[in-house]
Amino acid sequence: MLYKSTRNSSIRVESAAAIAKGISEEGGLFVPETIPSISMDELKALAGKTYAQRAAYIFAKYLTDFTEAELAYCTESAYTAKSFDTENIAEIAHLFDGTYLLELWHGPTCAFKDMALQILPYFLTTAVKKLQMDKKVVILVATSGDTGKAALEGFCDVPGTEIMVFYPVEGVSDMQKRQMVTQEGGNVTVCAVQGNFDDCQNGVKKIFTDETVLSALEKGGMTFSSANSINWGRLVPQIVYYVSAYVSLAESGEIAYGDKLNVVVPTGNFGNILAAYYAKQMGVPIGKLICASNINKVLTDFIRTGVYDRNRQFYATVSPSMDILISSNLERLLYLLTDGDDAQIREWFTALNESGRYEVSDAVKAKLTELFYGGFCDDTATKATIAEIYEKVGYTCDTHTAVAVKVYEDYRKETGDTTKTIIASTASPYKFSASVLEALNKKPEGNVDEYDMVEILHEVSSLTIPASLAALKTKARRFEGSIEKADMQKFVLQKLHLA
Repeated sequence: MLYKSTRNSSIRVESAAAIAKGISEEGGLFVPETIPSISMDELKALAGKTYAQRAAYIFAKYLTDFTEAELAYCTESAYTAKSFDTENIAEIAHLFDGTYLLELWHGPTCAFKDMALQILPYFLTTAVKKLQMDKKVVILVATSGDTGKAALEGFCDVPGTEIMVFYPVEGVSDMQKRQMVTQEGGNVTVCAVQGNFDDCQNGVKKIFTDETVLSALEKGGMTFSSANSINWGRLVPQIVYYVSAYVSLAESGEIAYGDKLNVVVPTGNFGNILAAYYAKQMGVPIGKLICASNINKVLTDFIRTGVYDRNRQFYATVSPSMDILISSNLERLLYLLTDGDDAQIREWFTALNESGRYEVSDAVKAKLTELFYGGFCDDTATKATIAEIYEKVGYTCDTHTAVAVKVYEDYRKETGDTTKTIIASTASPYKFSASVLEALNKKPEGNVDEYDMVEILHEVSSLTIPASLAALKTKARRFEGSIEKADMQKFVLQKLHLA
């Protein structure tokens, strides 16, 4: 299996190189030359297997230059009860009749990003060895809240690596910020940026392709990689949990093998739902892919109109990990929907960079609407949904999951589609205690810190407080202050002692 760049199809690299590089030199994203298939017999054979075993089986189809022993090492090291608070790694909860929540937040940072970022360091270090690279790998990360901490946790003190995380100074929850600024490790740096997530993401992308920076890096014996979902090593683990969830539902008798299963994903950067699309294309019987957005509804508008336009007001919401107007992984989908037309991709994404807008062809729009449904809700509806779920079934969900549930309810009313459905639950409610308590009308008056609210939410929900969040209360803050978005490149060079 070789990997092509979305902006230059003549580039061909093996998966180890795609993972080590993170992004192609001209700014394109790596995609597999073909999408491997999985048969119904193969899905049935995964029943009774551990999550790690299922993951290794799927990875073997995509990472064909990794040996069976290497994949076993990566999966068995990442997906353990030591890192996750459940042996199943991901849990499935019943919500309403025929509707399930795929709980992807049982890892060390209590967010779905752990599903990929616990294994990415093993992928990356294995890839570096395979490629016989003798350079330090510098990992740059832009985060809207969850990726940052998950990447920091995964790469903390990993030999031969340095990791720098950039987050919008006012664009993450108090708990997300505390998780990052208290991060331990001798190879980690955390930096707040005066701007929003898109500013952080654009800054990182520019640094990746800046010739002056790359020349300085080369002289310093270093190379860049990424832990964002622009890195294929971040995206491929996300395919696994959709395959695994289908098998688990069939194994438990909730669905029969061959039954369609709709998937709902709260998404901003489009990586999580793109992984579900890959699972569908492999042969998993996934029906409609329902893309849920908050009021920053650039993806909803795109799916409905074929016009991508980031020239709009940016809103800071109670679901901050979705506060994104430039959805990087959409580039991979459009490359697939245009049958690998790299010239068209270059045209659209040059237009996005220069004017903030592009419009796809009628043929691509038709494919989009056939595959995807786009919906959104605002903060008021998000909080009302949290309260509704709590009152109806006694389940406490976070603000991002609530967006997905509300959009799914709208989809079902609009279409009448009663296909059984699984909703990606992307974070523990404890990461957004203030907003969840406000939704439940339980938020205390006055100046109350996030740990008081965690305790109150515990009383309200009876959910166990994750040990990793509880431990943060006494940890010292290591990273303070912020920089202007224009200074990100200078900051990186200085931190690496290259300027």
